[in-house]
Amino acid sequence: MSSIRTFKGIAPKIDSSAYIDETAVVIGDVVIGKESSVWCTTVIRGDVNHIRIGDRSNIQDGSILHVTHKNPEKHPEGYPLIIGDDVTIGHRVTLHGCTLEDCCFIGMNATIMDGAVVETGAMVGACALVTSHTRVESGYLYVGAPAKKARPLKESEKAMLKQSAINYVNYSRDYLEP
Repeated sequence: MSSIRTFKGIAPKIDSSAYIDETAVVIGDVVIGKESSVWCTTVIRGDVNHIRIGDRSNIQDGSILHVTHKNPEKHPEGYPLIIGDDVTIGHRVTLHGCTLEDCCFIGMNATIMDGAVVETGAMVGACALVTSHTRVESGYLYVGAPAKKARPLKESEKAMLKQSAINYVNYSRDYLEP
Protein backbone atom coordinates (compact mmCIF):
# COMPACT_ATOMS: atom_id res chain seq x y z
CA MET A 1 0.00 0.00 0.00
CA SER A 2 1.17 3.55 -0.71
CA SER A 3 2.57 5.66 2.08
CA ILE A 4 -0.08 8.24 2.98
CA ARG A 5 1.22 10.18 5.98
CA THR A 6 -0.21 12.71 8.37
CA PHE A 7 2.04 15.68 9.19
CA LYS A 8 1.39 17.82 12.28
CA GLY A 9 -2.15 16.48 12.48
CA ILE A 10 -3.01 17.16 8.82
CA ALA A 11 -3.76 14.12 6.68
CA PRO A 12 -3.92 14.06 2.87
CA LYS A 13 -7.42 14.10 1.37
CA ILE A 14 -7.57 11.83 -1.63
CA ASP A 15 -10.71 11.26 -3.67
CA SER A 16 -11.79 7.61 -3.65
CA SER A 17 -11.59 7.48 -7.46
CA ALA A 18 -7.92 8.54 -7.53
CA TYR A 19 -5.13 6.02 -8.08
CA ILE A 20 -2.08 6.27 -5.80
CA ASP A 21 0.64 3.73 -6.61
CA GLU A 22 1.83 1.64 -3.66
CA THR A 23 5.35 3.08 -3.97
CA ALA A 24 4.21 6.73 -3.90
CA VAL A 25 4.53 8.89 -0.78
CA VAL A 26 1.90 11.57 -0.02
CA ILE A 27 2.45 13.66 3.12
CA GLY A 28 0.46 16.34 4.94
CA ASP A 29 -1.73 19.08 3.53
CA VAL A 30 -2.42 17.53 0.13
CA VAL A 31 -5.75 17.29 -1.69
CA ILE A 32 -5.99 15.01 -4.75
CA GLY A 33 -9.08 15.25 -6.97
CA LYS A 34 -11.30 12.83 -8.82
CA GLU A 35 -9.74 10.31 -11.21
CA SER A 36 -6.25 11.74 -10.73
CA SER A 37 -3.27 9.41 -10.57
CA VAL A 38 0.06 9.38 -8.76
CA TRP A 39 2.52 6.88 -10.19
CA CYS A 40 5.52 4.86 -9.02
CA THR A 41 8.04 6.41 -6.59
CA THR A 42 6.50 9.88 -6.69
CA VAL A 43 6.84 12.04 -3.57
CA ILE A 44 4.20 14.69 -2.77
CA ARG A 45 5.23 16.56 0.38
CA GLY A 46 2.73 19.09 1.71
CA ASP A 47 4.51 19.78 4.97
CA VAL A 48 5.34 23.51 5.13
CA ASN A 49 2.55 24.65 2.80
CA HIS A 50 -0.34 23.06 0.91
CA ILE A 51 -0.61 21.12 -2.35
CA ARG A 52 -3.82 20.95 -4.39
CA ILE A 53 -4.19 18.60 -7.35
CA GLY A 54 -7.35 18.86 -9.45
CA ASP A 55 -9.40 16.24 -11.25
CA ARG A 56 -8.02 13.85 -13.89
CA SER A 57 -4.44 15.04 -13.48
CA ASN A 58 -1.56 12.58 -13.54
CA ILE A 59 1.81 12.75 -11.84
CA GLN A 60 4.09 10.21 -13.45
CA ASP A 61 6.89 8.04 -12.10
CA GLY A 62 9.65 9.52 -9.97
CA SER A 63 8.27 13.04 -9.74
CA ILE A 64 8.86 15.28 -6.72
CA LEU A 65 6.27 17.84 -5.61
CA HIS A 66 7.05 20.28 -2.80
CA VAL A 67 6.28 23.78 -1.49
CA THR A 68 7.90 26.81 0.16
CA HIS A 69 7.10 27.86 3.71
CA LYS A 70 5.41 31.11 4.65
CA ASN A 71 7.83 33.96 5.33
CA PRO A 72 6.28 37.10 6.88
CA GLU A 73 9.07 39.33 5.55
CA LYS A 74 9.48 38.06 1.99
CA HIS A 75 6.49 35.92 1.04
CA PRO A 76 3.67 35.96 3.62
CA GLU A 77 1.81 33.11 1.90
CA GLY A 78 4.92 31.22 0.88
CA TYR A 79 4.51 29.21 -2.28
CA PRO A 80 1.92 26.43 -2.27
CA LEU A 81 1.73 24.03 -5.21
CA ILE A 82 -1.47 24.23 -7.24
CA ILE A 83 -2.22 21.82 -10.10
CA GLY A 84 -5.44 22.23 -12.07
CA ASP A 85 -7.63 19.71 -13.86
CA ASP A 86 -6.49 17.49 -16.78
CA VAL A 87 -2.77 18.18 -16.26
CA THR A 88 -0.12 15.71 -17.40
CA ILE A 89 3.15 15.72 -15.50
CA GLY A 90 5.80 13.53 -17.11
CA HIS A 91 8.31 11.19 -15.50
CA ARG A 92 10.85 12.64 -13.03
CA VAL A 93 9.40 16.16 -13.00
CA THR A 94 10.21 18.48 -10.08
CA LEU A 95 7.51 20.98 -9.13
CA HIS A 96 8.24 23.46 -6.34
CA GLY A 97 5.73 26.04 -5.15
CA CYS A 98 4.31 26.78 -8.61
CA THR A 99 0.91 26.86 -10.30
CA LEU A 100 -0.10 24.66 -13.22
CA GLU A 101 -3.43 25.75 -14.64
CA ASP A 102 -5.84 23.34 -16.37
CA CYS A 103 -5.00 21.11 -19.32
CA CYS A 104 -1.28 21.78 -19.58
CA PHE A 105 1.57 19.35 -20.19
CA ILE A 106 4.91 19.15 -18.38
CA GLY A 107 7.55 17.08 -20.19
CA MET A 108 9.82 14.49 -18.60
CA ASN A 109 12.58 15.73 -16.31
CA ALA A 110 11.35 19.34 -16.35
CA THR A 111 11.68 21.56 -13.27
CA ILE A 112 9.28 24.37 -12.40
CA MET A 113 10.21 26.70 -9.54
CA ASP A 114 8.52 28.95 -6.94
CA GLY A 115 5.95 31.42 -8.17
CA ALA A 116 6.04 30.21 -11.78
CA VAL A 117 2.71 29.81 -13.58
CA VAL A 118 2.02 27.45 -16.48
CA GLU A 119 -1.15 28.70 -18.15
CA THR A 120 -4.03 26.57 -19.41
CA GLY A 121 -3.13 24.92 -22.70
CA ALA A 122 0.65 25.43 -22.44
CA MET A 123 3.40 22.83 -22.85
CA VAL A 124 6.77 22.68 -21.09
CA GLY A 125 9.29 20.53 -22.96
CA ALA A 126 11.38 17.70 -21.55
CA CYS A 127 14.31 18.82 -19.36
CA ALA A 128 13.16 22.45 -19.35
CA LEU A 129 13.88 24.67 -16.34
CA VAL A 130 11.08 27.14 -15.65
CA THR A 131 12.67 29.63 -13.26
CA SER A 132 10.92 31.40 -10.37
CA HIS A 133 8.10 33.79 -11.29
CA THR A 134 8.14 32.87 -15.00
CA ARG A 135 4.79 32.76 -16.80
CA VAL A 136 4.46 30.04 -19.47
CA GLU A 137 1.89 31.35 -21.94
CA SER A 138 -1.13 29.40 -23.14
CA GLY A 139 -0.81 27.87 -26.59
CA TYR A 140 2.99 27.78 -26.63
CA LEU A 141 5.82 25.29 -26.17
CA TYR A 142 8.62 26.35 -23.82
CA VAL A 143 12.00 24.59 -23.89
CA GLY A 144 15.53 24.97 -22.53
CA ALA A 145 17.23 25.97 -19.30
CA PRO A 146 16.08 28.56 -18.55
CA ALA A 147 12.89 27.82 -20.45
CA LYS A 148 12.02 30.18 -23.30
CA LYS A 149 9.04 30.39 -25.64
CA ALA A 150 9.95 28.20 -28.62
CA ARG A 151 6.85 28.26 -30.85
CA PRO A 152 3.07 28.06 -30.95
CA LEU A 153 1.62 24.62 -30.33
CA LYS A 154 0.44 22.66 -33.36
CA GLU A 155 -3.23 21.69 -33.49
CA SER A 156 -2.25 18.04 -32.93
CA GLU A 157 -0.35 19.03 -29.77
CA LYS A 158 -3.31 21.02 -28.47
CA ALA A 159 -5.54 17.97 -28.94
CA MET A 160 -2.96 15.79 -27.20
CA LEU A 161 -3.13 17.91 -24.03
CA LYS A 162 -6.63 16.70 -23.15
CA GLN A 163 -6.13 13.23 -24.64
CA SER A 164 -3.09 12.59 -22.44
CA ALA A 165 -5.15 13.23 -19.31
CA ILE A 166 -7.90 10.91 -20.60
CA ASN A 167 -5.32 8.20 -21.33
CA TYR A 168 -4.02 8.32 -17.76
CA VAL A 169 -7.52 8.12 -16.31
CA ASN A 170 -7.95 4.92 -18.33
CA TYR A 171 -4.55 3.53 -17.28
CA SER A 172 -5.37 4.16 -13.63
CA ARG A 173 -8.70 2.34 -13.97
CA ASP A 174 -6.76 -0.74 -15.13
CA TYR A 175 -4.63 -0.54 -11.98
CA LEU A 176 -7.65 -0.01 -9.72
CA GLU A 177 -9.42 -3.15 -10.98
CA PRO A 178 -9.28 -6.04 -8.48
